[in-house]
Amino acid sequence: MTRRISKQPLEYPSAGSVFVRPTGNYASALIEQCGLKGKQIGGAMVSTKHAGFLVNYDNATYEEFTALIYHVQKEVAEQTGYSLECEIKIIKKE
Repeated sequence: MTRRISKQPLEYPSAGSVFVRPTGNYASALIEQCGLKGKQIGGAMVSTKHAGFLVNYDNATYEEFTALIYHVQKEVAEQTGYSLECEIKIIKKE
């Protein structure tokens, strides 16, 4: 439990790990390598504790979370060539 507390952003609500581990690397390492740790869109943020988690640090909306997910995917693909697949299921808002 102590390790989990030190490694995961338990101080904010989150959906857990957002991206599937790409073959031969770690999503969190790629996100951090791209300088996205702490990146914010509205109230959604890439965790500063573990870059594989997106957290709701300030009443984030659906639009803010999905924008952050797509931004992270785009930046990682452009900078590293890796395509990050979502581990969570995004249900389109109607």
